[in-house]
Amino acid sequence: MKQNFHDSTRVVLNAQAPSHTTLGADLRALRRARSITLADLAARMGRSVGWLSQVERDMSEPSISDLRLIAQCLEVPMSMLFAHASAPVAEQGYVVRAAARRPMGSGEEGLIEELLSPDLTDDFEMVHSTFAPHARMQAVAHRPTQEVGYVISGQLDLQIGERTYTIGPGDSFRIRNEPFQWSNPYDTPCVAVWVIAPPVY
Repeated sequence: MKQNFHDSTRVVLNAQAPSHTTLGADLRALRRARSITLADLAARMGRSVGWLSQVERDMSEPSISDLRLIAQCLEVPMSMLFAHASAPVAEQGYVVRAAARRPMGSGEEGLIEELLSPDLTDDFEMVHSTFAPHARMQAVAHRPTQEVGYVISGQLDLQIGERTYTIGPGDSFRIRNEPFQWSNPYDTPCVAVWVIAPPVY
């Protein structure tokens, strides 16, 4: 069933090009990372392509209901979209404070991820990852990316292709468009910084 939220959308008149990365730019990056067209996303939301284009160009401000639906369609937590404007204006696009990191992913497999990059519009994204004790990635991932990681604390078993490596504090790794899977069979969390190009969130 189509849902229409036209009455809850505010149009920003005489919009100027923002001096920092905006919610619209992040939404565009998330959509493109999933190879979803404007038309496809608009159809899923029951909205017009024109309206969605205005949101991505910051000419329309989506309502809370719109953001909830966008988050569902793009499979990201809604809090990630809400937290976009939490930084002081002078720091937006440059600095991410530890308390202002945006949560990413669902956390269902025991992996808690937070965005370290100021936004999603660069050629890469940097993520703070915490792997819970005895957590495991249920399915092998294989995505058209180049990824590098650095372990801060704990240990992680990382399968890349046919090989499995145990990595610990100070170790780093690289994945180049290869199938991979992780597990933490140990009794302590593993904390790592993960860099992915292009962004997948």
